[in-house]
Amino acid sequence: MNFQVTVLKVLVSYPDGFASMAALRHDIAILATSGRDWADRTKRLASRVPGLDIFSQRLVERENGGWKITSKGRNVLDFMEARSGLGRVVALAPTEAPVPRLKKREDRSRRRRERRDRRRKVRELIEATAS
Repeated sequence: MNFQVTVLKVLVSYPDGFASMAALRHDIAILATSGRDWADRTKRLASRVPGLDIFSQRLVERENGGWKITSKGRNVLDFMEARSGLGRVVALAPTEAPVPRLKKREDRSRRRRERRDRRRKVRELIEATAS
């Protein structure tokens, strides 16, 4: 599931485009557990706008304990969902410098190391509470 596309879809479903964090978490949890169809759909939509970053591109704003979709966010979502946009890819210019991507091999190594560290911490926590 692509989290950023899901956030845009949830926010656009509210009349004023604003959702409290509790409502946003609830709706995202429902969609995240709804099955493979939703995950495939969000990945397909996200592939039409590579480098999507809802905050640095100002597609979503943080307001009073929640998030609100901007008009630019609605336009980007409309573009992603447009039938005529099939096969087209657009690049959004970020307002901040993008974070450099690691090479695939380095990325896999980093993720593997992080998973191993998380498992080790969980084992240590279990051992400490069992004593």
